[in-house]
Amino acid sequence: MVDDHPMIIEGYQMTLVATKKPHQHLDIDIAHDCDMAFELIKKASINQETLYDVCFFDISLPASKDGLITSGEDLAALTREYLPEAKVVILTMFNESFRILNIIRSIDPEGLLIKSDLTSSELAEAFQQILTAPPYYSSTVNSFLNKTIQSEIFLDEINRKILHLLSRGIKTRSLTEHISLSMSAIEKRKKHLKLVFDVEDGKDETLLNEARKKGYL
Repeated sequence: MVDDHPMIIEGYQMTLVATKKPHQHLDIDIAHDCDMAFELIKKASINQETLYDVCFFDISLPASKDGLITSGEDLAALTREYLPEAKVVILTMFNESFRILNIIRSIDPEGLLIKSDLTSSELAEAFQQILTAPPYYSSTVNSFLNKTIQSEIFLDEINRKILHLLSRGIKTRSLTEHISLSMSAIEKRKKHLKLVFDVEDGKDETLLNEARKKGYL
């Protein structure tokens, strides 16, 4: 379990130990930053007797000293490489649809839990389902995915990122700082998005409102 708040990890541990099945035995290693976590991952990959069945990662963590590992997402990717049989669970305060979709696409975790949704009973339920029949997504994640699946509109990752950045207040003129495209290419994509979402007044605000209605923000 990796989280930079010891009390949160203590709560997770107490819940899982109290609700485990009679036949289950839990050995739990903990880490509070990316360096500690990566050391545990590497150690487990070398010693086959200490392989992890499940790895819990908070998204927001103190980065490694060399700056190469900056988040729980990075640790999850390394886990896929070093411990391919381990089940990965992501816990996060982020609930923006773009961030959720990016986590699912890049990591495809066996569990994705939004902390604001989480209760002790849900954590216990999620843990058991992740062990036997993953994936387990919390209610906010499922709600977003259902809206996305129901929508007939297809948007690629770059278009989703444009929408996400605009929704965070980033001005169009600054989008090139976040997306590897020319300003003219971004303008063309914005024009296409407004056609897709049937934005008649041409306003970015209207585009974002329509994207929210269809579950893309």
